Amino acid sequence: MGKINFLHHVGMSVPSLDEARRFYIDLLGFTELGSGEFASDDDIDRIMALHDAAAKVAFLNFGDFKIEMFEFAAPAQQRDDSGQPVNIHGYTHLCLDVTDVRALHARLKAAGMRFHSDPVDKAGVRTVYGRDPFGNAIELQEIVEFDPTAAGAEF
Repeated sequence: MGKINFLHHVGMSVPSLDEARRFYIDLLGFTELGSGEFASDDDIDRIMALHDAAAKVAFLNFGDFKIEMFEFAAPAQQRDDSGQPVNIHGYTHLCLDVTDVRALHARLKAAGMRFHSDPVDKAGVRTVYGRDPFGNAIELQEIVEFDPTAAGAEF
């Protein structure tokens, strides 16, 4: 009988791996584990339910958290900086545990990161949502009183 062991990574399509690297590595401090590319691969097309897919790929990590990023050359993509609201069905955001969210918010805002608000204290954490260069939501969360995801926590 199969079982799920742990969350391995989150996948993300980006319009530019170079821009993603500048944001996630240079600004947020992720590291790159490796990169590659694929094109005209029937197995990948079948896995992704695409036709004639081609992309550059990079794996980034921060601690135990990994992101697999794809810059697709085919099928053709359109950049979407619409900042889709986080209440739309699907993956809504990734959350990074941080120290001193106020200082980090100020540094990232000065570097051009767009935020929904200033940091807010709520349910045991100080938190703020912002957007990467592609409009994806990122939560910066500092645990102040308690971790609301801890077993038995109520908020």
